Amino acid sequence: MPNFKGIFQGKQKFVTVKAGQVPEEPADGLWTKCRQCAGILYKKELTSNLGVCGDCGFHFRLSARERIAITLDEDSFVEYDEDLLTTDPLGFPGYDTKIEAAKQATGLNEAIITGQGRIDGYPALLGFMDFSFIGASMGSVVGEKVTRLFERAARQKLPVVIFCASGGARMQEGMFSLMQMAKTSAAYGKLSEARVLYISVLTNPTTAGVFASFGSLGDIIIAEPGALIGFTGQRVIEETIRQKLPPGFQTAEFALEHGLIDMIVDRRNIRKTLGSLLSLHGGRREEAG
Repeated sequence: MPNFKGIFQGKQKFVTVKAGQVPEEPADGLWTKCRQCAGILYKKELTSNLGVCGDCGFHFRLSARERIAITLDEDSFVEYDEDLLTTDPLGFPGYDTKIEAAKQATGLNEAIITGQGRIDGYPALLGFMDFSFIGASMGSVVGEKVTRLFERAARQKLPVVIFCASGGARMQEGMFSLMQMAKTSAAYGKLSEARVLYISVLTNPTTAGVFASFGSLGDIIIAEPGALIGFTGQRVIEETIRQKLPPGFQTAEFALEHGLIDMIVDRRNIRKTLGSLLSLHGGRREEAG
């Protein structure tokens, strides 16, 4: 019988994180290849362009901390629940090893960073998912951190912005992972009842349980250009319904055309766009310091 005690470890903790410059490009070469246009890109130039190809506009993936650095006012971010750690409730073979490897590779404790910061002077509670951490899969800790974020926002009457990215549920946690869909959705329901703004930003890819829960519940839903958006893969859908899906299905552009999202925003304009939305919805601007 698995021991379900201690699924969530650690107590609430608040840590100030410096939002510095976007990290330097890796040291394994000066050039990289664009996955969309196959152009050869100078890494320093790509970094200064916030990870967007200057030729075709393809958006490379960013880490959670890179998004914090390019989105928030400098030195404004305070991280929540940093010491909320994943356990292995089902005793899944190799799960502990996989978690430790992800921590070493990314420098993160889990697939999402949550906290409070300012965007162009407007305070908000924020979440930043990181695909590099086991595909940003949603397990118990991811769901708990999102739920706590919504609950804090409802109490403090501060808007929420979550940068979503995910390949699906954390299979190693079984039903505990699937439960997070209902849990985060219920927490959002309380946030909505409190009449607090929630902006969801869908990055590439945002799929499965995250998309089917808090990812698609935003009062305003933004997507990055070309982002993959949907519940399950195109091949699975086609085999299920026995029909061929249209070209571009599950892209941000297709989703916008069919009313699933509200806007597509180039990453280089996301900070300005979010600041404008927070202002339009009654945000209280604060000065740095």
